[in-house]
Amino acid sequence: MNAPWKPGAGNRDAFSAFICDEASLDVMRVVTTELGWPPEKCNKGGLRDAVQSLSITSSPNILLVDLSESSDPLSDINALAEVCEPGTVVVAIGQVNDVRLYRELVASGIHDYLIKPLSPQHLRDALTHAQAVFAAPKQTETGAKSHVSAFVIGTRGGVGASTLATSLAWSFSADHKHPTALLDLDIHFGTGALVMDLEPGRGLTDAIENPSRIDGLFIERAMIRANDNLAILSAEAPINEPLITEGSAFLQLQGEFRNAFDMTVVDLPRNMLINFPHLLADAGVVVVVTEVTLAGARDAIRILSWLKANAGQAQLMVVANKVHPANQEISRADFEASIERKIDFLVPFDLKAASHAAKLGQTFIEANRGSKAGAALGEIANAVRATGFSDAEQAEGPKTKKGLLGKFDLNGLKPKKPAKKAAAPAG
Repeated sequence: MNAPWKPGAGNRDAFSAFICDEASLDVMRVVTTELGWPPEKCNKGGLRDAVQSLSITSSPNILLVDLSESSDPLSDINALAEVCEPGTVVVAIGQVNDVRLYRELVASGIHDYLIKPLSPQHLRDALTHAQAVFAAPKQTETGAKSHVSAFVIGTRGGVGASTLATSLAWSFSADHKHPTALLDLDIHFGTGALVMDLEPGRGLTDAIENPSRIDGLFIERAMIRANDNLAILSAEAPINEPLITEGSAFLQLQGEFRNAFDMTVVDLPRNMLINFPHLLADAGVVVVVTEVTLAGARDAIRILSWLKANAGQAQLMVVANKVHPANQEISRADFEASIERKIDFLVPFDLKAASHAAKLGQTFIEANRGSKAGAALGEIANAVRATGFSDAEQAEGPKTKKGLLGKFDLNGLKPKKPAKKAAAPAG
């Protein structure tokens, strides 16, 4: 669950219960005593009492709540999630014997649901299992799951870095079926959601304002769905609201993405290198997008030098975008000589294809698979993917990853907004 950290959270109680009726309380006190927990942690009250209590105190390791007096259990569970701290295992009890309710409660994050009247044996089994879940390592996979974290940086505004970032994310998710996260860190003017005709929501803004709330459940709620395997976290903050953060939220988001997704694509404005240099400390791949111009060469030199000093572990790729074979400001040879390395990929200029994608509300690669530019973007996607997956893994394809996508269905993320005309403003 995802409440802000509270003082004293390091000394959390092992167990706490909120139960409406005396008969169930009596059974609970007997079982908790057998399990070595103090019976005074069994409180008289329902789910709303639990929410009120946990809003001012630390959450226990295991929480049992009674839904009997709740007229809208799912809504009340969401309220509980706002005050319940990460790691708490929640067991619910109630009077409604409904398979659909059980499934919805489990999907919302509840560990188990028991029907009244309580059986001491069933209650004991549920709490014992909850103990085992709480004590189990958070990463249960025997081998480390491959994950690729790709940062896309434009040397200058308008070179097409966002076009490349959204196309990479779409290719990973749609063509290779990898669970993929797209993080657009242009807080005020990002186009990651706009390109796919989506509303950005407030997820990224909320994360920046309350980094202590970031966990798997927060990510599941805050991200918006672009397709079955692609989720986007972006923002469109008001221009009169400056970005005020030390950057901890960005690091926490990257950590959650590593646990929940196979691929992470970060559309990183170049000014973020100045303000938040630590963002690329664990970057796997950095794609530098440029135009073959004097200004592009100058800024590519500066950015590549910065990356060498601050993100030496990352594999660098230089992409020349909007290339006019017969009408370049400087030659490819002169450009490569000035930046002291080869250009890895050339993407030809194709205004018609770009306009076509914009009219459809699709990423460039999705809308223009038959074009030369679309093929070049596909080659870049394959190269980025190859940095994190062995030949065998690439041939085998992605496996279901435990974590966010193993627990939550991306279809449960915020839906696409209604179809709108291309001229409508971003939202």
